[in-house]
Amino acid sequence: METEPADWVGSTLNGLLQNAGMPQLTGEQASQFEAYLSLFVRWNARTNLSSVRDPHTILARHIVESIVCARALPAGISTLLDFGSGGGLPGIPIAICRSELVVTLAESQGKKAAFLQEAVRVLEISSKVLSGRAETLRERFDCVVLRAVDKMAEAVREAAVLVAPNGWLGLMSTHSDLPRLIQSAGAGFSWHRQHSLPGSAYRLLALGRRATS
Repeated sequence: METEPADWVGSTLNGLLQNAGMPQLTGEQASQFEAYLSLFVRWNARTNLSSVRDPHTILARHIVESIVCARALPAGISTLLDFGSGGGLPGIPIAICRSELVVTLAESQGKKAAFLQEAVRVLEISSKVLSGRAETLRERFDCVVLRAVDKMAEAVREAAVLVAPNGWLGLMSTHSDLPRLIQSAGAGFSWHRQHSLPGSAYRLLALGRRATS
C-alpha cells in the first residue's frame, strides 16, 4: 500500500459507494478507513483476519458492505454488539460511520481480539473489545449484528438473547441462508427490513425487531 496515493483509500471507497448509489464519506471518515485498512493488511499477514489479502478487494468485499450496513441501521439506537467481530467487520466501520453508537466488538480468538484492541486505540473510536465469547455477556444491546460467523445458525440463536426489548438483530447473509437464520432467531422478532449489499446479487442485510416483551 505504500506505493498508493495518500488519498487512495478514500477515493476508492467513495467510488464504490457512488456505484452503489450511496453518499460519500466525510474527510475524517476516509482518513479513519485509510488507517484501518493499513492496520488490517499488516496484521492480516500474520494473524489471518481474512482470507482476502488484496487491499482493493478488502475494500470492495468487506469494508463497503460494512459501511452500507452501518448506514442502514435504524436511528435511535445507542449500543451495538458485533457478535464474533473477527477483524472488526462490520463493527469498526459501524463505529466510524455511526459515531453516536457505543460499539462492543466481541471476539473469542485472542490474536484477533488483540488486533481489535489496537484498532480501537489507533482509530480512537467509541468502542469496547470483549476478548471472549459474546454469549457470556449479561448486558443487552439496542442492536446486535452478525457477519460471516462460524456456525452461523447457532450463533444467531445465541445473539438473539442479547437483543434488548424493542431492539434490533441484524443478519448479513445471503438470500438462500436467510430463512434458516430467521428461524434460528426465534419467534420473538418481526422481520420487515432487508437491504441489498453491494458487490453481490445474493447478499443482504436483514433487520428484525424484538417485541417489547
